[in-house]
Amino acid sequence: MTRTSCDVCIVGAGAAGSVVAAHLAKAGLNVFLLDAGPLRDPQQDFASDELEMEKLFWDEPRISEGQDPLDLYRSTSGKGVGGSAVHYTAQLLRFHPTDFQTKTSEQIGEDWPISYQDVEPYYKQMTKTLCLSGPSTFPWKKFGNHFPYPAHHDLSNNTLKFREGLERAGYQHSVSPLAILSAPKGDRHPCINRGFCEEGCMPDAKTTPLNTFIPEGLKAGVTLISEATAYRITTNEEGKATSVLYILDGKHHEIEATTIVLAAYAIETPRLLLASASESFPNGLANSSGLVGKYLLTNMNDHVLAIFPEEIRMYRGNPVQALTLDTYLCGRNYGFKRGFLMNSYGLRPIRLATLFFENDTECVGERLRERMLDYNHYVSIAMLGEVIPQHHNAVTLSDQKDKYGCPIPKVTFSHHQNDESIREKAKDVMKSVLKNAGGTPLYHLKAHAHLMGGCRMGNNSTNSVVTSYGQTHDVDNLFVVGSPTFVTAPSANPTLTVYSLAQRSAEYIETYTKQAKEKNDSNQQSKMN
Repeated sequence: MTRTSCDVCIVGAGAAGSVVAAHLAKAGLNVFLLDAGPLRDPQQDFASDELEMEKLFWDEPRISEGQDPLDLYRSTSGKGVGGSAVHYTAQLLRFHPTDFQTKTSEQIGEDWPISYQDVEPYYKQMTKTLCLSGPSTFPWKKFGNHFPYPAHHDLSNNTLKFREGLERAGYQHSVSPLAILSAPKGDRHPCINRGFCEEGCMPDAKTTPLNTFIPEGLKAGVTLISEATAYRITTNEEGKATSVLYILDGKHHEIEATTIVLAAYAIETPRLLLASASESFPNGLANSSGLVGKYLLTNMNDHVLAIFPEEIRMYRGNPVQALTLDTYLCGRNYGFKRGFLMNSYGLRPIRLATLFFENDTECVGERLRERMLDYNHYVSIAMLGEVIPQHHNAVTLSDQKDKYGCPIPKVTFSHHQNDESIREKAKDVMKSVLKNAGGTPLYHLKAHAHLMGGCRMGNNSTNSVVTSYGQTHDVDNLFVVGSPTFVTAPSANPTLTVYSLAQRSAEYIETYTKQAKEKNDSNQQSKMN
């Protein structure tokens, strides 16, 4: 086993890990960044091809069960430097102020230990850093405002029909705030509407960690180790985290670090903590509360498809170009809690065929072919709905082992009754919008997107795993960043909040690590004297 050491070792090079790595390296710390997948060059390794780009998804075995088992492969995963932020649609929204206090505002879920005001400065910073494009006037200012790049001009037929339906149904609408260039930036060119945003964006117009924080971090001295699978965090007798064990090219390696940061998304982060159980931490690392892996969250992301007499060709242009947030907190008007947003969503052919099968296992052969023959006449719109946190929705370790001999994660998930109420209301509204646009609604396709929770933040070590900065209550030099720390699953796309909270954590980790190094150096000097 080879051994090395550094100031900070980060596991996971996605949206959260890359932000933390770049910040700490620029602050003068020695940073190692591990990722289980490869480092890809968008213009060399990406293609406008759905099947080819499935290589971006997480492909290691996982077990999914419960009354509503989750798809843990496509829209909820990413394998490779940049993580799932490489294949996201890049619609970036702030959370609403009430999203941080659902228990106080609507007596459901749980309050976060931070408020909108705590995150707002970081929202503003990331809006500039990520070069968000958006309208000059956004109707729902708490979700975003003052976008540095202008809105994209060319809207797809799919989006135009969506907007037409919203207007006739009486809803406000806007083009979406997107982390996609609408004008040149340095060597990067603006979007040319190829429409393959979820396939990684070969022209590199979409802003991801691969063209922002990763190159910044490498320039500042980050040591990036790709295709390295972390499998255990070690600890010492004082209860401190001491090193990360990982496998690279079939060989075992160890990195000792003053501070260890887990940024491996909502399945692998709790899996790694649970797999690091020891005599001192028999239930898993940082798990004195018993909540590591618990309160796993996702967003409902159902689609409704309507057929139109004219050709739409919904594959043209960015998949998500316009939205309405008028329904975001609509539940209080209909006897349930919280709500959903709606956006246009142009589905690629293979993704649509997959959704048909996932919603109806008898939709194969001639039945599937007949539906797909109408593809060019479909309009697709989608909702993004809040899911209520529940203790029994969880990541645990199964008895089965992967190719490295490590336990395969098992994910158990079932929807809350409030989730189903949101789903039914959204389905009715989407059908109404499509009818108002002149279409005939045909299919309601259930789906989900994003993973959150599993290491929720809080002020109390008995009902949370980490503080609001991601510092674990049990091991003070061990941090968790990214969506696993989320307390609830708001309807707004989560990635802008992931970026923003990662920056907030990075500033805290910088101070913590520098103080820890000074203390260690002082102790060493005392021993020498």
